[in-house]
Amino acid sequence: MKRRKYTIVGVIGFLIGMFVLTEIDENLGAVFILLAIGWIVYRKVSKRKSKEVVPELTKEKQEHYHEAGMSDKEIAFFRTTLSETKEQIDQLEKNFHNIPKLNAINLRYDTLKVAKAMFKEIVKEPKKLHLADKFLYTHLPNLVEMTNKYAEISDHEIKSKATYDTLNNSIGAIENVSRLIIEDYENFVSDDIEDLEVEISIAKQNADREAFKHNISDDQEEF
Repeated sequence: MKRRKYTIVGVIGFLIGMFVLTEIDENLGAVFILLAIGWIVYRKVSKRKSKEVVPELTKEKQEHYHEAGMSDKEIAFFRTTLSETKEQIDQLEKNFHNIPKLNAINLRYDTLKVAKAMFKEIVKEPKKLHLADKFLYTHLPNLVEMTNKYAEISDHEIKSKATYDTLNNSIGAIENVSRLIIEDYENFVSDDIEDLEVEISIAKQNADREAFKHNISDDQEEF
């Protein structure tokens, strides 16, 4: 209701402004109309682009999220968040591949591989989104920003000693955040690792028990 009210007020304001400017100067009125049309077109294009950022939700994924106990509102928020995360990972990949020194860090820490694996794990277990908050809202965005700045500065044709010092310091900071992303991934999948270790332990105990029974049976047969 409020949005409709504001829309009506905006239309009335537009008509009044157009009338006043036209009365003062026909050219001003025409300019005003052109600006208004340009703004409307810009808004429509912006909305279209923002909608295109989030891919269409498939029926399979929708069922997956519903089975995880998510509401439609939670699904929309989750997918918007991951859409932004995917854009950041794509940008990070470009930065790494375009600059040899950054790519060396990527190869040393498997940064992209870990980031993409983290993304897949979040999709697989969407209800654990809160456990990935440092990765999503701090570490990954910071890493993208730092590599963006590094790419921008390294592209300068003339570099001073201070510039080289800044680049060298940035390398250390980028390495630190790469290590933090590895920790983010390990923390996110820690429950799965613990479950796997428990399953392996139980399986080993069962195997030992069966082997013990088998040894007793063999001893009895020897008598």
